Amino acid sequence: MSLLLSTHFQLAIESLRKNRGRTFLSALGIAIGVSSIVLILSLTGGINRLVSTASDKNNANLILVRPSNGKDIAENIISELTSSNQYSKSDLTLEDVDTIKAIKGVETATPLAISTANIRIGDKTTQPISILATSTNFARSSGLNLKNGQFLESSLQDNVAVVGYKAAMSIFGTTDALTKTFTYNGQHFMIVGVLEEIDDPINYNNIDLDNSIIININYASTFESSIQIQQINVRTSNSDAIAEVSEKITSELGKAKNGSNSFTLISGNNNLQPTGSLLSIISGMLTVIASISLIVGGVGIMNIMLVSVSERTREIGIRKAVGASAGNILLQFLFESIILSILGGIFGFALGYIFAFLISLVTPFAPYISWEILGITGGVTLIIGILFGVYPAAKAALKDPITSLKYYR
Repeated sequence: MSLLLSTHFQLAIESLRKNRGRTFLSALGIAIGVSSIVLILSLTGGINRLVSTASDKNNANLILVRPSNGKDIAENIISELTSSNQYSKSDLTLEDVDTIKAIKGVETATPLAISTANIRIGDKTTQPISILATSTNFARSSGLNLKNGQFLESSLQDNVAVVGYKAAMSIFGTTDALTKTFTYNGQHFMIVGVLEEIDDPINYNNIDLDNSIIININYASTFESSIQIQQINVRTSNSDAIAEVSEKITSELGKAKNGSNSFTLISGNNNLQPTGSLLSIISGMLTVIASISLIVGGVGIMNIMLVSVSERTREIGIRKAVGASAGNILLQFLFESIILSILGGIFGFALGYIFAFLISLVTPFAPYISWEILGITGGVTLIIGILFGVYPAAKAALKDPITSLKYYR
């Protein structure tokens, strides 16, 4: 049996060598599909690993209080995809922050109100930029470091601001932006601090701090009609207090809001769960789209194999005449289809990781390499080879030997 399989393999290789150009183009169709899937899986794996790393950094005693619309996680993820601001109807208030601060076991409670607006520098208006209104303890509770200057200390005037590293470069052309001024919502602000450049683009605050301006939320509440608080970061005295403090927050905020279920709590290392779920959905959608090119590649293999069967009709007749069974003929052509698909899979696997590595040079995350992706690639190419090769192989196996011997090209 092993000798027979070896013979089929050698015949398949020899046949593919005779038509190198056609073999290459057929394998290329599979390679494009496989490389797309490998690229997506490796990059999303790298992002998920980055999310996991960010989630593990000093967040064991962290509770996030966010507005809730009563929908489950999947519905909220869809909302994130279809809405520019899923928290536009948030009813979290500064009074809620004070309520949380009064709970035993709470070390800090930091509100985050995020908006996007134009600012004015002299007589020029900038492009829209993220404005984060928060409290003076935000830098300490979030572990932020300053490149120069200071944060929104209570000893400073109210109309001061801290600017992110990249925002300082894009707005003022330098990171030495201390004492520079701008106008936001009719109010004049002076820069008192510049953040150090932040390497992690994914964080539980859901904001790119590198490209943001931070102002005092208490001051912002004096000139904005309503502050939309998207999140309250609650730090407990220790990680063991997470469960108890979470129950108290739920109870106290529920009383303050007359039993309204308008908020949700995410605690501990689950703080990036919505982000991870969103990435998984996007990854799945992109993989399905990339799989279409695999199907196209499989159809290409089927087409080439049908042409090969037609061209080798006389060869099939001769083999049957000397004793080859229909099963032998089927295996011979099926082996060709499988080898063609696997060659495309190997080429696509390598190509996918090359592209992933090139993309990683301009992004903050490295591609994820695993045996699981190799196994998925191998399994998919094997299935494609069998699925799209079985019909041409069966057609060759069912040919009448007498009619085949009479065939001339």
